[in-house]
Amino acid sequence: MNVYYRFALTEEETSTDSTLLDDSTAYDAVKGYGYARAANPSKNEDLRDSWPGDYFDKPVPTLLVDLPYGAYKVSIILGNQESSSVTTVKAGLGRLMLDRIQVEAGQSIRHTFAVLVEDGQLKLAFSGEAPSVRAIEIERALLLPTLFLAGDSTVTDQPSGQYPYAGWGQMIGKFLGPDIAVSNHARSGRSSKSFITENRLNNIWNKMKATDYLFIQFAHNDEKDNDGGTEPFTTYQQYLKEYIDGARQRGAYPVLVAPMHRRFFDEQHRIKNTHGEYIEAMQQLAEQEGVPFLDLAAKSKRLFDDLGEEATKTIFMWAEPGILSNLPEGAQDNTHFCQYGGVEIAKLVVECIREAGIEPLNSYLR
Repeated sequence: MNVYYRFALTEEETSTDSTLLDDSTAYDAVKGYGYARAANPSKNEDLRDSWPGDYFDKPVPTLLVDLPYGAYKVSIILGNQESSSVTTVKAGLGRLMLDRIQVEAGQSIRHTFAVLVEDGQLKLAFSGEAPSVRAIEIERALLLPTLFLAGDSTVTDQPSGQYPYAGWGQMIGKFLGPDIAVSNHARSGRSSKSFITENRLNNIWNKMKATDYLFIQFAHNDEKDNDGGTEPFTTYQQYLKEYIDGARQRGAYPVLVAPMHRRFFDEQHRIKNTHGEYIEAMQQLAEQEGVPFLDLAAKSKRLFDDLGEEATKTIFMWAEPGILSNLPEGAQDNTHFCQYGGVEIAKLVVECIREAGIEPLNSYLR
């Protein structure tokens, strides 16, 4: 079944196949579309109940469009006849799709991205210094490949009540073109082992198809002395191999991603390796299995070393008390990222993809 919507947000964009829409159009379950605000920002990552309108410094309404499960291409036409505009678009669980797109007065521009609708509703939110959305087009695209993400809190879609915390998986959409969708299954606190024992990997297997990709990034929690802990050259590699084998059995492409470093500096003001032998163990397994290895550890070390101890606070979740409404007590987090940091780490992941020459994934990048 083909699904197509065209919403016109200005009179100039109206046509015979469009529906006139503005931010005063309240969501109607009978019509299946409209704007609404979430009752409250969510603090629960596992419920997956956050709305993109709550992932801005000043929350905005979220456009809800009822759609069946599947991949969609979403085209946003931006611009204003009277003045220049700057627009940011987020989808789903605060995923950054278009970032501060500037359009000069009297001009318009079309940007298209892919979204995987997994809960029966496409959710979009628009903000920015001077946002201007002229029209929205939504078309089903069932055959699009999906980039599945398995990982921990540094990758996950952080809940809206934790904004501006962000995982790089939440921000990578900014760098992807319209021919691949993202399904982020990463969760805080998970290791390569606990992700499997909690049936989270099985959830990916139930949705994966040939031509999809599986990015696998673990170590932060494998290092811990608890039930999820693993040993680098034995159980860690054994669990990672389950991801590799499962993806290949389904005709998909596994990719190992080394964990980025934490913000801990030594006496020479260089980044410490707090991951021990896990990075080496992952690289060894990648060579043995002939799968791409994205050395995000090396990339992040160079970035953090270059920035230094003070400037790296802009990457991680550091904030003074009383500045952020969601974090009134402030934060001094040397493991997790703010939104800006999530974008910067996602940029490093994209650099790794380009350098590794992973095809056809490379061609899907913006």
